[in-house]
Amino acid sequence: MTDKPAVKPPARRSTLSGSPFPPIAEYGFLSNCEVTALIAASGNVEWMCLPRMDSPSVFAAILDRGAGRFRLGPADVTVPSGRRYLPGTMVLETTWATPTGWAVVRDVLLVGTWPREPGRSTTHRRVPVDHKAERVLLRTVRCLNGSIDFLLECEPAFDYGRQRGTWRYTGDGYGQAEVAADGEPRVRLTTDLNLGFEGPRAIARHRLRAGDKVFCALSWGDGVPPATFAEAHQRLAGTADYWHGWISRGNFPDHPWRKYLQRSALTLKGLIYAPTGALLAAATSSLPETPGGERNYDYRYTWLRDATYMLWGLYTLGFDTDANDFFYFITDLAEQHDDLQIMYGIGGERELTEQTLDHLSGYDGARPVRIGNGAWDQRQHDVWGVLVDSVYLHTRSRDALDERRWPMLVRQVEAAITHWREPDQGLWEVRGPARHFTASKVLCWVAADRGAKLAQLRGDDEHAVAWRKAADEIHADVCATATDDRGVFGQYYGTTVLDASALLIPLVGFLPPDDERVRATVLAITDELTEDELVLRYRVEETDDGFSGEEGTFTICSFWLVSALSEIGEVDRARALCEKLLSYASPLFLYAEEIEPHSGRHLGNFPQAFSHLALINAVMHLISADERLSADAMIMPGLDPAPGTGAEGAADRD
Repeated sequence: MTDKPAVKPPARRSTLSGSPFPPIAEYGFLSNCEVTALIAASGNVEWMCLPRMDSPSVFAAILDRGAGRFRLGPADVTVPSGRRYLPGTMVLETTWATPTGWAVVRDVLLVGTWPREPGRSTTHRRVPVDHKAERVLLRTVRCLNGSIDFLLECEPAFDYGRQRGTWRYTGDGYGQAEVAADGEPRVRLTTDLNLGFEGPRAIARHRLRAGDKVFCALSWGDGVPPATFAEAHQRLAGTADYWHGWISRGNFPDHPWRKYLQRSALTLKGLIYAPTGALLAAATSSLPETPGGERNYDYRYTWLRDATYMLWGLYTLGFDTDANDFFYFITDLAEQHDDLQIMYGIGGERELTEQTLDHLSGYDGARPVRIGNGAWDQRQHDVWGVLVDSVYLHTRSRDALDERRWPMLVRQVEAAITHWREPDQGLWEVRGPARHFTASKVLCWVAADRGAKLAQLRGDDEHAVAWRKAADEIHADVCATATDDRGVFGQYYGTTVLDASALLIPLVGFLPPDDERVRATVLAITDELTEDELVLRYRVEETDDGFSGEEGTFTICSFWLVSALSEIGEVDRARALCEKLLSYASPLFLYAEEIEPHSGRHLGNFPQAFSHLALINAVMHLISADERLSADAMIMPGLDPAPGTGAEGAADRD
């Protein structure tokens, strides 16, 4: 009898809870500082907008499984063995293991040198630097051993999935093709595989054997893809060198948490739209704050509230050029219009009309899917404080106080002083009734306080005296009106409802950390506004924010609590909470807007700039504390510390 070969059964696949949507924390983030992309662990590009970060999507499977995707991976395996960024870069490496072999895929949005040929950019407003986006998404594959059947599937769905394109070959062979739809950017696919078309999808199948190397490149606009694997490898290496050069300019403490600071810095850099210097709040739109809920917003815009924290984070880590570009972006806007908005488009657009995309199912059924943001025309009184504070952070000497900006600064400080007594929508953009929010009053105080200091630096005694008087008036009113019987600062005047924004009181210097009201507020939030130790913005049943349903704990608020606990001397509690928060980082050290406290599941838009900014602040607080402890440990028993060493010396230096 002749033995028959065993028939291999079809691969069995399963997903978490039966959902076809990957967990938000499993996405990898790519950027060339002009566009971004999110790549699922399966090798699917599931979010990418062209030609800039806030444009309509070309791939949006993250919001609807039929809204466009671009997969490169093994034909029969969708769960990789490992994923990482090449250290110090935005190059994503995925290692695949199958029953027959091993392979490595590297994904990158290429960055190249600034072109030397004549002509100027039509979009770039900041000072040209040595590098710029190349408008190419490059994917390379190397088979390490054995053999693997690899599959490429590219199916764009333009305009948030509303239009399908038609593919056609553009070269003599099967390796070059392009797809277009009416009124949408033309996208090209270049590869050393053989492409075929099945309706709106371009497909290639190839068995890779040990030592085989292949590539594919998606390009748009004036992007020029590599023609060979050797060229692809060279340009990938050049992009890695760019990121290595950028991160090397930073000032990172030699500390076990350094890797979190570096990945946060790279993420923030990736969320900056280089042509204008604008910072996206997040790369995505409508990822839900509540599983299956309606709290789904578009965060691909610049919020002024991010300004102070962005500048503090970048200046602290030594990235002055990027901080300055963002500073110039927001001050340009303030000069152009007297009335500050809470947010702007990344090109400076003012009208960000919100609309729903009812044809999309939403991430794991969370609807509605929104683009635009209805909060763009809200009145929030924190805007003057964060703008003036950003000028204060930027101004390190009289020479750095730009005379051209002074009239704008005067207008913004005067606006804060004029309007601080009025109610507003608050830091969290509630869509319920306007109230006298405590954090808004505190940020108006920041505007007057920092304005007075800047006026004094400039030698403008008249404004310095007037603004200091206004700051003192605001300060007295908040202290007299915003606290309850326990001395705890409430969400707004006349309430005992807690709000995490009160954690800003010691962080912006409104009151010193040793003030009993500060300590009472920080500890009340720690004990009463947390779920499994992680911080809520507020309790939704106590705040009319215009929406129904629960929300997760806010990552930024939890990191704020770390900083505030450190400020009031509760360093051990701060460190324990920080260690817990760092353990919740995604496998690639990224953070979404929220964390579901009991499961650690990431919720909301991803990656979230505010979360990473607060991480930098919190981690730097604790690193400073650790440095003082390390300095104390180095002092030999029986010897007096040398001047300027130890905890007291560190305090003197501060």
